[in-house]
Amino acid sequence: MALDPEQFLHLTLGGFTLDEFVGHGTFAWVFRGHSEESASVALKLLTPRYAGEPQFESRFRNEAVTAARLDHPNIVRILDVGSEQGLTYLAMDFCPDSLANRMGREGPLAEDLLLQVSEEMAGALSFAHRAGVIHRDIKPDNILLSQEGKSVLADFGIAKAASAFVSATGKNMTIGTPHYLSPEQAQGRQLDGRSDLYSLGVTLYRSATGTLPFRSTDWYELARMHVEDPPVPPRKIRPELSEPLERMILRLLAKHPADRFASAKALQKETARIRAQLPIR
Repeated sequence: MALDPEQFLHLTLGGFTLDEFVGHGTFAWVFRGHSEESASVALKLLTPRYAGEPQFESRFRNEAVTAARLDHPNIVRILDVGSEQGLTYLAMDFCPDSLANRMGREGPLAEDLLLQVSEEMAGALSFAHRAGVIHRDIKPDNILLSQEGKSVLADFGIAKAASAFVSATGKNMTIGTPHYLSPEQAQGRQLDGRSDLYSLGVTLYRSATGTLPFRSTDWYELARMHVEDPPVPPRKIRPELSEPLERMILRLLAKHPADRFASAKALQKETARIRAQLPIR
C-alpha cells in the first residue's frame, strides 16, 4: 500500500520539523517546515520508491552536496542533506511561489518581468556551468519566486542523479520533463550547458505566449518535434511582444546547440541589453 506523505507531518529530521505537505515532484515529496534558526524551510523527502534504491539514494545525496556548493543569489540555498529514520531529505530555503504557479494564476508574463526572470536565470546558469554543473531539468516548476520578487533556480543535480542511476542499472525511469527537453536530450546525446539554454527557451516561450512551443500526449512524437519541427514565432501568438525578445527566444530554441547563445553569460548580456531598451514605465 502506498504511503501517505501526510503521515510524516510533525516529524523532525536533522533539526527540521515538517509542518505542511505542499506538493510532489517525480522523485520527492515537498514539505514546508521550520527549524530553530529558520521560521520557514522547504524539505524534500525522497519517495519510498526511490529511497528504497540504495544506488539512487547515494547518487541523489552526492548531487545534492554538489548543488549545495553553488552559492549564488539566484540559486536556491541548500541548508542540509542527509538520511535519518530511514528517510533521505534535502532542506533548502523556502520560496512562497513558483513561475508555474504565477502563470497558472495570471497567464503570460509582462515583458519586463519575463526579461527579469531570463536575466536572473541566465546568471544562475552561467555560475553553475562555470562550476561544471548542468541542470538538465529547467522548467517553470523549478523556477521559484522569493518574497522579494527574485527568481531562484531549484533542483540542481536531481536529473543527473536519475540519469546516472538509469545508466548504471538499466531501470526504466522518466528523466527530465518531455515538454522542456532539448533536442540533444531527446536523442540521448552528450550534453553541455547549451541544453539548459534550450529548456530555458521553452520556459520563456511559455511565459511569453501562455502556450508551449511543442505539444503532444505521445512522448516519442514530442521528442521528434523538439528535434525536427520549428516553433511558431511568439509574436504570431502574442503580437505585442517586442521583436528583440522574439529573436532571443527563437535563438534559444535552435535545434543545434551551435546556433544558440554560446553561453549563459552571453544570454545574460543580451537580456540586459533588451531590458535597457524597454520603454520606461
